[in-house]
Amino acid sequence: MKKTTRFLLILSLFAVMTSTVRTASAQLFGQPIAGVDVDAKGILQFRQFDPRLAQQRFAEARMRADSEIMQPSLLRKVSLNRLEAELAKQLEAGGTISDDMKALAGLTSIDFVFYYPDTKDIVLAGPSEGFVADPTERFVGIQTGRPTVLLEDVVTAMRAYAPNSKPTSVISVSIDPTPEGLQRMQRFLASFGGHAQRGDTQRVAMGLKNNLGLQTVTFKGIPNTSHFARVLVEADYRMKLVGIGLERLPVRVMSYVERANPHTIAASALTRWYFQPNYDAISVSEDGLAMKINQRGVELVGENERVINGARTRAAGKPNRASEAFCSDFTKAFPKIAEQVRVYAELGQLIDVAVAAAYIHEQDFYGQADWAMPVFSDESKVAVETYNAPEQVETAVNAIWRGNTLMTPLGGGVHISPRTALKSEHVTKDTDGMVGKTKSEAGPSHLKDGQWWWD
Repeated sequence: MKKTTRFLLILSLFAVMTSTVRTASAQLFGQPIAGVDVDAKGILQFRQFDPRLAQQRFAEARMRADSEIMQPSLLRKVSLNRLEAELAKQLEAGGTISDDMKALAGLTSIDFVFYYPDTKDIVLAGPSEGFVADPTERFVGIQTGRPTVLLEDVVTAMRAYAPNSKPTSVISVSIDPTPEGLQRMQRFLASFGGHAQRGDTQRVAMGLKNNLGLQTVTFKGIPNTSHFARVLVEADYRMKLVGIGLERLPVRVMSYVERANPHTIAASALTRWYFQPNYDAISVSEDGLAMKINQRGVELVGENERVINGARTRAAGKPNRASEAFCSDFTKAFPKIAEQVRVYAELGQLIDVAVAAAYIHEQDFYGQADWAMPVFSDESKVAVETYNAPEQVETAVNAIWRGNTLMTPLGGGVHISPRTALKSEHVTKDTDGMVGKTKSEAGPSHLKDGQWWWD
């Protein structure tokens, strides 16, 4: 009789997008710049770019850094309604959106939202630096390599919290198997009776992948064809690769599979991981005309689920300590990870962008400014729905022999509720007046005709 062994299979129920897309995440100085390509058949290919090309572009950009917009600034202010007015003039003259507009004058984060009643300016403010398109044609700062905040992402968020409209409650992406796929998976596993030979590893892995089949990608609050949506999908996808041990971060974070103890986790337990903001990060001036995002917090959280007859339910019982530890360490390391892996820096930016857009809507700065953002809200003039939409994904599987329990990290995503950050329990009143003082130190009253940003 052949000896058989119970197996521990780490299964990631997320996937490879079935549309063509180029995204990038990288440490931009000295190391290869990486990205992903996904063809129409859903085949994922990592791409790397020679770092010498990036260095050449950075050197050329620095040679042009004598222009005012390319100078670094601790606090650059961008008037959204002035920017729209200047963009409208360019488009009417037959022009296109310039790079300085696309890169929001080099903003690398949004730290403040201001409203100036005297001039009716709605302003985003934060640090900035000179910028350049890297080899993946994404804008990055020439001093730090950080991604710039993109106009298309700001516009996407503002449309979710548009003037005279009901605000979006949640911005999210979720990647989930179908009930039919889960049922097929259970039948397939039952056919092994909980036992398999080591030589069966690849057959088990491919059987699980084939039986689960394509999974569904669901977006809420934003168009699934936007860059905003693409960042959410990639951040979720890359995080799960880390969790199941298929990708290493430049910052040491033990994966879930490294931590998991097959003797302490129930065989039917499923683990779901998703990103959410740290909502306790807002300070608001006494008059409400200035808001500050105090810290950029992104949390990875997990929960246990079970699959019964193809349906997912919240699991009761003991917590999954390995999952909790993975989430905790990823959360603590997130700022350092974001410094080196660009997609996570972009995820943090998008959370801030969403909170800023929600604050503008909640305070009705649109109404106070008599601004309906007619250009930004018009897709024919400012296009943000420019990517192929990922609708279905293939399951990725990592099989590891280590014991006698089948563990399956399941689904996940990114879940952002920007208005939650603005609730009273999460907001600190700026009683010492520092936020309001920052707003008043350099207002827009001195701006020249057509000027939409200043330091």
